[in-house]
Amino acid sequence: MESENKKTSTSKMQKMLHLDYKRDDDIWLTNTQTLRKLIGILGIILPFFLFGFLWLTAEHTSILESISHYYYTRANPIFIIVVSIMAIFLMVYKGREPIDFYVSFIAGLFAILLLLFPTDNIAITCCDADAAYSVTYIQDNVWRVRFHYIAAAIFLLSLNYMSIFIFTRSNKPKAERTKEKKQRNTIYKISGIVMLASLLVIMLGLLKVIPEELYSQNHITFWMESVAIECFGISWLVKGETIFTD
Repeated sequence: MESENKKTSTSKMQKMLHLDYKRDDDIWLTNTQTLRKLIGILGIILPFFLFGFLWLTAEHTSILESISHYYYTRANPIFIIVVSIMAIFLMVYKGREPIDFYVSFIAGLFAILLLLFPTDNIAITCCDADAAYSVTYIQDNVWRVRFHYIAAAIFLLSLNYMSIFIFTRSNKPKAERTKEKKQRNTIYKISGIVMLASLLVIMLGLLKVIPEELYSQNHITFWMESVAIECFGISWLVKGETIFTD
């Protein structure tokens, strides 16, 4: 019985990840659905992994100003590795039409650029005792920080475009679409709208429309980025037909 259960669970895993052992002349990650699922999973786990790792390794229990600020902490390897893997997956994603590839490639490219041009420092100076959880300090540069914001915005807007306009496409008229496809489209649209709203709130904060004290004290950038990334992750998981499969 135990052996049968193991075989069943292994079979389900192989089916979910589209593992094909019949051929030994190709690599595993060639299936589009698997790629979509992995992109979605990476997006969903990123904020939790960053917070959890910094808590465990530096006993820092407060969230930072933004997700990008984890670049300067002990969670730096997680931030760089996860974002880099997502970027590579996005850059090799092909989709069904050229626009799918172009928009996804742009998202992946700007994910790499936001790593190469990190946001502003956590600490005021190197080895700042008031920010002991910060392990990295880079000479301040206004243009680097501005470009980081631009890269992050393009990254998220590209993903937003895919969720609302690309994932919702179908080769069937509305009347002939399955119930599951309609449910998936609803999730894509809601995810896209929430992502867009999150970016708008961040922009209002950067432009000081939202009072600076209120904005910074409540770490609104971090929360809005987390909401946007969670929506992006959910959207890609659904596109990978993890749920609401036809």
